[in-house]
Amino acid sequence: MRTKSTFAYALATGISLLAFTSATAHAADAEPAAAPAAADGQSGLTDIVVTAERRDVSLQQAPLSVSAITNDTLKAGNITDITGLNGTVPGLVIAKSGGGERVISIRGIGSETPENTNTQPGVSYHIDGVYIFNSIAASAAFIDVAQVEVLRGPQGTLFGQGSTGGTINVVSIEPSTDALKGNVSAGIGNYNYMEGSGALNVPLTDTLAVRGAFQYTKHDGYAHATAVTGVKSYDLDDQDETGWRLGAKWQPLSNLSVTLNTIQFNSNTNGPAQKNILDPNPDARELTQDYPGRSKVKTQLYTGVVKWDTSFATIKSITGYQKLHSEQAWDADGLDAATFFAQTYNPVSYTGVSYDHVPLWQADTKSWSQELNLTSNGNGPFQWVLGGVYLHSKNSQYINEYRAADLDNILSPALPEDTAWNDPLVGNLTYAELSEIKRELYAFFAQGTYALTDSLKLTAGVRYNHDKSSGMYDSMSGGASSQTSGAYLQPSSTGSRSDHAWTGKVALDYQFTPSNMLYASWTRGFKPGGINSASASGGSYSILPSYKQETVDSFEIGSKNRFLDDTLQLNASAFLYNYKNMQFLEEDPILYGEGISNAPKARVYGLELESSYAPTTHLRFDASLSWLEGEFTSHYLALDPTNATNAQNAAGYPDYLFWTNFYNAVLARDAAREDIKGNRIPKLPRWQGNIAATWNGEVGPGKLTARAQLIYRGQYQYRLFNEGAVDTTPSYTQVNTMLKYEPEGTNTDVTLRVINLFDKNGINSRFSDPYGSAQVMDTYIPPRQVILSVGYKF
Repeated sequence: MRTKSTFAYALATGISLLAFTSATAHAADAEPAAAPAAADGQSGLTDIVVTAERRDVSLQQAPLSVSAITNDTLKAGNITDITGLNGTVPGLVIAKSGGGERVISIRGIGSETPENTNTQPGVSYHIDGVYIFNSIAASAAFIDVAQVEVLRGPQGTLFGQGSTGGTINVVSIEPSTDALKGNVSAGIGNYNYMEGSGALNVPLTDTLAVRGAFQYTKHDGYAHATAVTGVKSYDLDDQDETGWRLGAKWQPLSNLSVTLNTIQFNSNTNGPAQKNILDPNPDARELTQDYPGRSKVKTQLYTGVVKWDTSFATIKSITGYQKLHSEQAWDADGLDAATFFAQTYNPVSYTGVSYDHVPLWQADTKSWSQELNLTSNGNGPFQWVLGGVYLHSKNSQYINEYRAADLDNILSPALPEDTAWNDPLVGNLTYAELSEIKRELYAFFAQGTYALTDSLKLTAGVRYNHDKSSGMYDSMSGGASSQTSGAYLQPSSTGSRSDHAWTGKVALDYQFTPSNMLYASWTRGFKPGGINSASASGGSYSILPSYKQETVDSFEIGSKNRFLDDTLQLNASAFLYNYKNMQFLEEDPILYGEGISNAPKARVYGLELESSYAPTTHLRFDASLSWLEGEFTSHYLALDPTNATNAQNAAGYPDYLFWTNFYNAVLARDAAREDIKGNRIPKLPRWQGNIAATWNGEVGPGKLTARAQLIYRGQYQYRLFNEGAVDTTPSYTQVNTMLKYEPEGTNTDVTLRVINLFDKNGINSRFSDPYGSAQVMDTYIPPRQVILSVGYKF
């Protein structure tokens, strides 16, 4: 309670100063369109231009909730990937899940099905407007970023993949013909931390420029496993990432440009530290695990943008092609054999519980997208955008899992996909899957804004969505392949499913003064349904062969304001969501028949504040705050994996006896359902916010910048089951500091960053594994990081 009270006091002080870091942080390195900074000797806030609605618009003029985190803010907080955005934007929660997955939620709407890579997220993720298909790819590093834009609320009209929760768009720095320029930086820190980055912009001619950038980050594990055979301390939460970007921009005419880019990213680590809540070791960074996990991710993105300005409209073509290869392996029970049985054994109810490991969860995604849009030119009373988009993706998965009910478990490796059906090693597998799902989406959209008066504008938009999925699937469980010849897994068709939906937006905004605006809006968001592979193949009892699309109707009012000669900024919004058919991962009464179901209805509402105050050229305060509430409002009897397993074991039908007592075991598991009406929406902290102070000025022969930030991430429920300690993810506070010194006339800087100053063991997420032994794991924020770096610009 003291931590929360301390935060409340600090936040109240910050709100009185009206400061918001991410929305208006300085954009010195950003290079996209931003208004000039205040003149020397004058105080004031600069404007940031965002591409929130497929056109460049001042953040303060956009009639929706949008934040922009600039390059400088990312560097100050050592934010190298999307997970680091936790706490910097109201309502945004990025929770680690199994393996390399990330669950991105805004205002409680995200993805409750991260283990199924064939589903679409509620928050869509884009790089330069190109939709990124797989959530694992979202963990890739930010490379040569100008700013990250976060649009809160459903995006039902303009973006390539419609979303129910919001959209994150990473905006990169474009090649420029202005001048030869670049930068390079290198840093070291504790945990043998090493970082390096650089960028070079080269004008080749008056019409052609290229820009290249690289980023490298490596450090030892922040945590380690203590029971891996032959290894005294097996690193976890380590980092070894390399990424580079290469782009070219050709502008043969003043009104025509062609921009090509590629991003290549590789990560090869031992994987995340996921600590079982039953682990007897009290040290958050020591895990009593015996299986050596790993995480290997390779992403490739290629984009091409053609932009043609005509007398009536700007015509833009956006083409994208991307590939992802991911190999994840982890200790699925989170303990070693002896500790697992010591923690789970009960002489009265023990029925052969088992511990397990996943030596391979491989995902491969290939996809391409094409968008064409037209944006009106001119300054007339009517401004419009219209276009169409086509997305195509192929998502493949190959999974191996082993389990054992005694201390003689052999930590077996994964089998090749073409292993013969009668190979004796197949009998050791508890579960295996080979599947491929194809998705095709096309959509047409149009949105217009009409100035009813000089101060009052009406915006209306509509979008038609068509989404189709089809696939191939085969699985085996209990070491028994259904094949009698050839490979032990031979996928067959799951059939196909199509979704059609109309979504849209209506908004009014009134400009009281050039610096004060009020808006109100209604938006409908849509996320497509899909195929439950196991059910479609006859492997489930109550999980349906397909799951429904989910929709949300959002009602929002907001105000954006500047006061005191542009030194004070206050943006506020209030919203209400009516949410239908939330997709979530549910257990089936038949073992290994898990799939996706729909929770019929939910309601979410809340308030958000973002603010900035720059009383002088030397001092700036920033803060944000969100208060969120939400619950399920209709009856639904959901089956939690842990409850199903407990009921099955209590009835005397453990896994190894399940199939010999099939009917009674299914009835026992099915009877464990519980009504979710009144349960709190997952990933929805009641309170969340941050406060920061920045000072800069001349100190000796150079400029010093000092920054301190406090982040508070409130408690939330990880899943919709709301199962007490299993789902309750505790709150945490984190303090970050930065000192940056720029000697005059040298173009160099020396920066000291301390992230998590007080070395708090904050829990990022409490992950309840729906598979295997259904154990509950905690994943932690990084410990104290002390990083010293030197940079040079030319």
